[in-house]
Amino acid sequence: MTHSLSIEDDIDGDTLHEECGVFGILGHPDAATLTALGLHALQHRGQEAAGIVSFDGQRFHSERRMGLVGDHYTDPATLARLPGDRSMGHVRYSTTGETILRNVQPLFAELEVGGIAIAHNGNFTNGLTMRRQLIADGAIFQATSDTEVVLHLIARSKQASSSDRFIDAIRQMEGGYSMLAMTRTKLIAARDPIGIRPLVMGELDGKPIFCSETCALDIIGAKYVRDIENGEVVICEIQPDGSITIDARKPEVSKPERLCLFEYVYFARPDSVVGGRNVYVTRRNMGINLAREAPVEADVVVPVPDGGTPAAIGYAQESGIPFELGIIRNHYVGRTFIEPTQQIRAFGVKLKHSANRAIIEGKRVILVDDSIVRGTTSVKIVQMIREAGAREVHIRVASPMIFHPDFYGIDTPDAEKLLANQYKSLKAMGDFIGVDSLAFLSIDGLYRAVGGAPRDNAQPQFTDHYFTGDYPTRLLDRESTSNVRKLSMLASNG
Repeated sequence: MTHSLSIEDDIDGDTLHEECGVFGILGHPDAATLTALGLHALQHRGQEAAGIVSFDGQRFHSERRMGLVGDHYTDPATLARLPGDRSMGHVRYSTTGETILRNVQPLFAELEVGGIAIAHNGNFTNGLTMRRQLIADGAIFQATSDTEVVLHLIARSKQASSSDRFIDAIRQMEGGYSMLAMTRTKLIAARDPIGIRPLVMGELDGKPIFCSETCALDIIGAKYVRDIENGEVVICEIQPDGSITIDARKPEVSKPERLCLFEYVYFARPDSVVGGRNVYVTRRNMGINLAREAPVEADVVVPVPDGGTPAAIGYAQESGIPFELGIIRNHYVGRTFIEPTQQIRAFGVKLKHSANRAIIEGKRVILVDDSIVRGTTSVKIVQMIREAGAREVHIRVASPMIFHPDFYGIDTPDAEKLLANQYKSLKAMGDFIGVDSLAFLSIDGLYRAVGGAPRDNAQPQFTDHYFTGDYPTRLLDRESTSNVRKLSMLASNG
């Protein structure tokens, strides 16, 4: 298969792509509309595709689309095809499986116990292993998403109820995930045993809601109830009299929670509360700690938008150097119709970012970014700042160097493509980027910013393998040499 590089490849190939987002509500007359609004608030977690499934008491209804939530679910005709008082939805960035319509979640199947829809945020580290075993036993897969493995395990479970079958299935899966399932009467929420991926419970007009982040509750005026605990399964069921029962089941042996640090560094929306911590405050704290660890004489502190903004504010506050918007972001880039010639690709970053010359010219500039992956975007931004007349350019990164790939739902490059693995010193790295100096926040500085204490090396408080190499679970698919990913799927437009 040939692949022609696009402008978006050039601009976006140097970022950590979002995972996915889930939202579900039970018993509300405007279920699908509220789900669409919730997914809109979670759009930052995945922009490739979105799907919603509803149930009207008789039938399940599914609308799955490629593209953004607002491109499809603002259409009254689309929402009219999603009747019912229970609904769940998903926004997707594909970390496993191709970007085709049949992979778009929620996935739905008719089973012996009735219809069930499922969707999840994260990644199973034994998904390919389980898939291979199921295929060997005669299972037929329609999608390349690892979510489909759970459907097969539910179908094959010997448990009596749909709830027990679901629990039986997910207890066989490993990795980092938050998962929702919907049956004719139930909305079920589950979180992985160490809580790598976030999941919260809310309430609107007395009806239960589950979603990836609190910002999805805020957009519909719902009340935050609590975080789903790591390893917990919560089963909400509509009774014949219309009341809703809530059954929370916890694992027999609980493990300490280890939330993914990148939720705080990059993924979660700044106005969300993750693990009881406001994301904006944690990012500002990262900037404060960065200013303490890596001070430099300069005239302005400039964020690399939008991710670097809270940390840049913290850096400016702590250092006393003025905060300025020296880079202006164009939020309306979208997909371009321009033929991606090399000359056009050279515009690269300028399609998304423009230097504010009046702020930059003649100044010693500190650029604050949330993270650096491959460094190619940093090279272009520094070049743009120098072209705008900066006298010096210093980069300060509000997270540690990334040395290791992720297998829990973050789309990271292979280890050898990460900037930190390509150069033996900070100076060499800085020379590649073209800056006068380069510094990263320490792992303890990051831990203090988020949790208030340095890293406990014996029992780390968070998931941080991309910085440390300390993977919190087995990586069964990676350990097995026979699990090289070769998913042969029929080429399809949908």
